[in-house]
Amino acid sequence: MKEFIYSRNAVYETLRARRRQVFRLEIAQGVQEKGRILDILQMARERKIPILSAPRAGMDKIHPAHQGVLLEASGYLYANLADILDLAKRRGEPPFVLMLDTLHDPQNLGTLLRTAEAVGVHGVALPLARTVTVTPAVVNASSGASEHLLVAQANLSQAIDDLRQADVWTVGLDEGPGSRGPSEVRWEGGLAVVVGSEGEGIRPLVKSKCDFLVRLPMQGQVESLNAAVAGSVALYLAYLTRHK
Repeated sequence: MKEFIYSRNAVYETLRARRRQVFRLEIAQGVQEKGRILDILQMARERKIPILSAPRAGMDKIHPAHQGVLLEASGYLYANLADILDLAKRRGEPPFVLMLDTLHDPQNLGTLLRTAEAVGVHGVALPLARTVTVTPAVVNASSGASEHLLVAQANLSQAIDDLRQADVWTVGLDEGPGSRGPSEVRWEGGLAVVVGSEGEGIRPLVKSKCDFLVRLPMQGQVESLNAAVAGSVALYLAYLTRHK
């Protein structure tokens, strides 16, 4: 399956990651060859990717937020849980995994993928159904960070069982009864952070498999943080603990 990656950072990172098959690059007519556009063109020329000078009107029909560049490429290549654990082993690090339970908003997924890549997460697990997947909109929202991450699709309940066999603790973000404060939760060592969907949170079966449930303390007037913000905060809590 082919798709168009759009926006300068997303296209740049897709080319830099070299994980997708690339069919052609479209550059809007009149765009100056400098900055990120120049970087993109240089990589495309090195890989002998066909480059087309395209009218903006035609590119706008593919996506209005193209920023003067479109990349026709193969679909996103998913990994599996074993790949994620293997990457942690190769790096000589305890596994660090992000599990996203039925997110629906591409912007939220993209934001979380960007944070995950920034803090050194070894991989991300998505459910098999009822979830946003890594679409071009998500690649754009992540500023291309998705292209440098291992993202697996799995039964999350079973995945938690498999991670436990690999000595990975699971921490779910939850505001309900029985949840603990961040200081009461184990963040070091093998760790999977579970973030639930917008509005519904973590599904009951997945929640029941978590070793800890954690609530983020708040002093403001709003009732809660959205999934992307809460998940990003939790990932940085884990990052800071793992790098003391």
